[in-house]
Amino acid sequence: MSFAFDSATAVEKMAEGRYSATVLPGWDIMGNANGGYLFALGGRAMREHSGRRDPFTVTAHYLAPVQAGPINIEVDTVKTGKLLTTMNASIVVNGRSAVRFLGAFGETADVTDDQFVSATPPEIPPFEECVPRNHDGTAMPVEFANRFDSRIHPDDTAFLRGETSGVAVMRGWFEFGDGRPIDTLGLLTIADSFAPPVFNVPVPKAWVPTIELTVHVRAVPVGTRVACVFRSRVIQGGLTEEDGEMWDQAGNLVAQSRQLALLGRG
Repeated sequence: MSFAFDSATAVEKMAEGRYSATVLPGWDIMGNANGGYLFALGGRAMREHSGRRDPFTVTAHYLAPVQAGPINIEVDTVKTGKLLTTMNASIVVNGRSAVRFLGAFGETADVTDDQFVSATPPEIPPFEECVPRNHDGTAMPVEFANRFDSRIHPDDTAFLRGETSGVAVMRGWFEFGDGRPIDTLGLLTIADSFAPPVFNVPVPKAWVPTIELTVHVRAVPVGTRVACVFRSRVIQGGLTEEDGEMWDQAGNLVAQSRQLALLGRG
């Protein structure tokens, strides 16, 4: 079965370390491709280049907005070892680098009882009791959010009504609308798929461009749905940070994320 996410992030090898791809319309926010979508395009090229299954850690620096159309992805191996292959990569548009990546790929170990995890999954109502991101009457519809089915904790939906809750947190569920299982590549997109937590505090509601995003994959997800929580604690100097966790249906922490973004300007 062909899934929409796989078609949208397909890459074609043109030469050693060189891939072509197409940024599709509809995976954008106000005409600019979503950062998590671009993350997955770069991640897929790095995965193909390395021959390794899973991203362990990937960092992206966003240098310029990217619109729908053809792109090139250039990948260079920094080091290959028994556990990891570390690479640099760049998304290139019209000869200019728009996103640069540094990532390490390997095969994520299975979750066993031999572990210590003090973090706990976020408390979120069942999927059906949460609010669709682009529900009827939303004050801020986003085309990118139509590419999947994300549901927001009812307590975190003040921004959808043009209000604020006073707490910079965004919790909810994510699943692909066509039933695609969540894998480690999909986690790269999920890390930047929810509305920014700062939308729930009194700051201008506008596009929040990502400067840098890092994702750590901690386990291979189980199931087709993940519970997510994203928080911001320091909003100052025109910048905001965002810390995220993604938990699978087996209760495993499968990814952590951290990003720095420009505060939106109304």
